[in-house]
Amino acid sequence: MRNAKDSFYMALRTRLTVVNPERTVLIRGAVRPGILVEEAEAPFSQLPNDVFVLRWLGLAVDMDLGAMMAAEECEILYQTCGTQSFGGLDRGRALSQMDEELTAILAPFYTPKLNYTATPPAAMLTQVFWDEPAITPIVVQRDRLSRSAKVTVYSYQEQGE
Repeated sequence: MRNAKDSFYMALRTRLTVVNPERTVLIRGAVRPGILVEEAEAPFSQLPNDVFVLRWLGLAVDMDLGAMMAAEECEILYQTCGTQSFGGLDRGRALSQMDEELTAILAPFYTPKLNYTATPPAAMLTQVFWDEPAITPIVVQRDRLSRSAKVTVYSYQEQGE
């Protein structure tokens, strides 16, 4: 499932740079698109604001098909306090903008599966695809608004995976 997870993340990351190139994050001295995979970063004491964080949850497999299909649930978490220039009073608008960006980067609901252990990434034979997001209600925590979306990411396992 590693290739599917990497392909899903890189598709969303690439799409985010098109949808909103200004949504970035500074991690370990490098400016990157504002989307992270939680398991690939140092632990956070608190999730960063104004960034999409991918958290991988459960894994399931279906071996009754012609080829084994794997499915893993991905939770995409995001939060904002708004901007300093508006004293945080624009936090609702900022969260709405992130909602729009999330729905934009998730569509279309598929991407080619690539092997990112090769340089350049090597195309594989199948696609990675996912379902529509299930978006949670807004959570208010002091001056912070947050929410999450869950999607299930599917991939056929290929030879050598």
